[in-house]
Amino acid sequence: MSASPAPKYIIEHMEEDDDQTRTLPPWVLLEYGQMLKVASPSSTVGFTSLSASTHASISTQLDTVVSQTSSSSSKPPAKFFASKESILTYLASASPPIPISKVCLLDPKAPKALCPEDGQAGKFEFFLFGGILGDDPPRDRTGELRKLGFEGRHLRDVQMTTDTALHVTKLVVEDQIPLEDIKYVDYPTITFNPRESVEMPFRYVADEKGEPILPEGMRKLLESDLNRTFEF
Repeated sequence: MSASPAPKYIIEHMEEDDDQTRTLPPWVLLEYGQMLKVASPSSTVGFTSLSASTHASISTQLDTVVSQTSSSSSKPPAKFFASKESILTYLASASPPIPISKVCLLDPKAPKALCPEDGQAGKFEFFLFGGILGDDPPRDRTGELRKLGFEGRHLRDVQMTTDTALHVTKLVVEDQIPLEDIKYVDYPTITFNPRESVEMPFRYVADEKGEPILPEGMRKLLESDLNRTFEF
């Protein structure tokens, strides 16, 4: 069996912003930066369908993530690209053009679960994530991509954040770990002090201590938002 090429993970950006948007929500940037850390160094994470302002924000932020991670971690971050093109335009403009049969859409409503065989040579080369998978409640923005004919796979039935979904996909298709063998933490409570905590309505990959893997800076952001909620 021939070696599989490093996959590309594509995020079709479906947040509600336009060319007048100057900044993205901080949690979006933290999740996008986390994707470069959990993906393998040989793979690529792409962000498509960006507005002009979002393109600038993401490019600047992720350049910083790459620089900081490269200097402070033994594991280099994945490569990334940012594009104003939609996923279909990106595929069609490649040389040679990329058929949609090489793209797997991570879709909560897909009939089949993602499995290690989906990452083997000759199967999928791109793994596509639509919108922000961490909506609560889910808004099924992936449905817009489902209509385009991509073959889909689900990651079981518990809602994940986008960076977690990419992490799980990497573990399955690159590390060849079945979904059922991955250690998870569902709906963790993040405690800041004896009086303040917040329950996260998502599934996360567990670290070696059984703690949820959150983007660096997310805990601090959650605490800041919690304190802001109680300002009068």
